[in-house]
Amino acid sequence: MLTHPKPLAGKRARTVVLGAGGFVGAACLRQLRAAGIETLGLGRTEIDLLSVGAAGSLRARLRPDDTLVFVSARAPCRDAAMLVENVRMAEAVCAAIKGASLGHLVYVSSDAVYRDSADPISETSCAEPGSIHGAMHLAREVILRSEYAGPIAIVRPTLIYGIGDPHDGYGPNRFRRLARTGKDIVLFGEGEERRDHVYLEDVGELVRRIVERRSTGVINAVSGAVASFREIAEATARHFTPRVSVNDSPRAGPMPHNGYRAFDAAALGQAFPDFRITAWREGISLTCGLQKKGGAT
Repeated sequence: MLTHPKPLAGKRARTVVLGAGGFVGAACLRQLRAAGIETLGLGRTEIDLLSVGAAGSLRARLRPDDTLVFVSARAPCRDAAMLVENVRMAEAVCAAIKGASLGHLVYVSSDAVYRDSADPISETSCAEPGSIHGAMHLAREVILRSEYAGPIAIVRPTLIYGIGDPHDGYGPNRFRRLARTGKDIVLFGEGEERRDHVYLEDVGELVRRIVERRSTGVINAVSGAVASFREIAEATARHFTPRVSVNDSPRAGPMPHNGYRAFDAAALGQAFPDFRITAWREGISLTCGLQKKGGAT
């Protein structure tokens, strides 16, 4: 749950986005700048958090009362070596802000910190990850909370779709790329598993709202609705001509999340009653339109 100690009125401090060159960081930067908030975007070319001296380099760029949005990660985290690297990145951030007069810290984590559940997951659900990726994010959350005594907000997005995803993971982003190039969409099994997906720009807007209010606490970036991968694939295929086929394939392993990953979005509605989450059909239409118009990926 989030609390909002800062009123909307008044001059807003600068926001530094760490990981601004990435998929989610770039969306946060767009939303912050569109709202007229002074920003500094830092990608890996500006600061490599795994390099010697990274903490000092970041500290030198921070001003008193800045908000720091920490998005940088090596993701998805697949093995122990990547886990260690991600923890080292968090360690560098903690070293940079320790003793500094940082005004606010926002960490973009992941819904992977939650264990699977047959019921919709909420912010009060058990944080018991079943993957290395989830363990990495939960470890970084704990590190940041233990090392930083100031106000902190943690955002846990579910599976994000939108333009600019570099990973090409199974789901809406891969389906869109296949359909655009005239290639059939191949599902895992029959694509029957159902889960929540969240639109990239909604995640950026949520971070912007948290920055503006200097909110503290934990919030899930979710839509509150579920759709099957088959539904998403069929909806995506309809946006491109010639229309590609959506085909089943033999499932090689167990169904992720036991075939169901749903979220209760009540806390998001309570925190920001006027925040309109993009429904998945609308989001698919928006991203397909952007790809056809601009050739974006």
